[in-house]
Amino acid sequence: MNAIHYTPIGIIHTPFKSAEGTPIQPKASNNAKATIEIFPSYVEGLKDLEGFSHLILLFHLHKVKHRNLTPTPYMDTVSRGVFATRAPARPNPIGFSIVELQKVEGNKLHIQQADMLDGTPLLDIKPFVPGFEPSGTVRIGWLADKIEQLNQVRDDGRFTKK
Repeated sequence: MNAIHYTPIGIIHTPFKSAEGTPIQPKASNNAKATIEIFPSYVEGLKDLEGFSHLILLFHLHKVKHRNLTPTPYMDTVSRGVFATRAPARPNPIGFSIVELQKVEGNKLHIQQADMLDGTPLLDIKPFVPGFEPSGTVRIGWLADKIEQLNQVRDDGRFTKK
């Protein structure tokens, strides 16, 4: 298969300047505020976005230094298959977060619940619609006995160091 190339549609500006200490998921961010700057050629695509309270952001994990098919996730001490984690050291360093949209102001989106690094390239935005998501019993695998740690665990830089 041929290589796939993406072009960022904007840049995410957050208070997190280095990986160390960054929240590992939006829910653990203490409602950290951020601004997304959409590049001029994509501003027209923001039409009607202000009617949504939450957004799914897809972004490039630009500071990840290596790929690992069996990383040790932040909330564990055991290596796991990368596809059973949300670890950033992935075959394709694509991150996603569901964030709260505060307002749209020209080419800027003001959000909270940011968990990404300052300067993160934004690949896409999708509205979060709870009615589109699956319902029923959800299993969370190896995280079942660790999920309570979420608010205490922070990025320790393990995926951004060589």
